[in-house]
Amino acid sequence: MSAEADQIWRERLSHINGSIESLQLPRVSDGELTQDEEWCLVTVEGDRRRIRFHDYASIYEIPGLYERIFYDRLKCASPHRVTRLLSEVVRDRGVSMKELRVLDLGAGNGMVADELRALDVDAIWGTDIIPEAREAALRDRKGVYDDYFVADMTNLDRETEDRLRSCNINALTTVATLGFGDIPTQAFLRALSLVDTPGYLAFNIKEDFLREKDDSGFAKIVRQMTRDETIRIEAYRRYQHRLGLDGEPLYYVAMVATKRKPVDYLLE
Repeated sequence: MSAEADQIWRERLSHINGSIESLQLPRVSDGELTQDEEWCLVTVEGDRRRIRFHDYASIYEIPGLYERIFYDRLKCASPHRVTRLLSEVVRDRGVSMKELRVLDLGAGNGMVADELRALDVDAIWGTDIIPEAREAALRDRKGVYDDYFVADMTNLDRETEDRLRSCNINALTTVATLGFGDIPTQAFLRALSLVDTPGYLAFNIKEDFLREKDDSGFAKIVRQMTRDETIRIEAYRRYQHRLGLDGEPLYYVAMVATKRKPVDYLLE
């Protein structure tokens, strides 16, 4: 994380009054734990708990824990890096960020929306499958979303879909959510189908999930949409997402694309 991003993070989170008494990250050697197996020990009001990093519901229930783990201790830079890359592309095209109407998929507790607001985006809707994520966003970042939907994008109910379509969304962001089974390809495509054409897509993914042997489906779907000219990649940047528990950097790829055609043909 850059010094600028670190300072921004600390200023924005100074209002979160957490009850965390201690946070311990295990010492592991290189390769001992996969990214999906990482965990921590946290003590809150005398109660000591072991929580997996991908147990987001438990993390979001504790004010400030997500930020303490990923931003303070492990130096996560992804919300800052992905939104800045989106800003570069949008402004290079002579468009104001104020013109964006963003759907934030896998919105969590609002870190991405915080960054978008700082870039002058006026209209942002969040969606996450976890009720605790919405509760955390409303608790810790009241007002960053115009509305926040708890929804399963693979089985989107008609009322929620109609409400989202009425928002005239022209950009989709999804940060640190793809590739580990949290958001399957069909959920990603359903969210992208809600974006107007033309529109923008900004996301990141661990570089392993873009390789030929990837079995998450994202490498295949990104290649297919690019080949079909459904999307056009406008920016592609490899960067350090965060540190692993072993202290080694985890590298992700941030991409910004323009949506040029509807994606309905890819939906089951």
